[in-house]
Amino acid sequence: MKTIPELKTRIKELSKQAVEFSRKASEVCLIDRQQAKYFRQQAREASKRTQVLIQELKRQDV
Repeated sequence: MKTIPELKTRIKELSKQAVEFSRKASEVCLIDRQQAKYFRQQAREASKRTQVLIQELKRQDV
């Protein structure tokens, strides 16, 4: 189990990753649909991991 500061740091990192993948998907969507699909998938996965860590943070913070 991670400490609260470690969880918060990881949440920030994953959130930034999700935003970056989403931005990349938007940039390449008209040029390369397959790559845009890949970036959107990566953004979704990073977002899901972020949500799991947020739930863990809430459990620890109680």
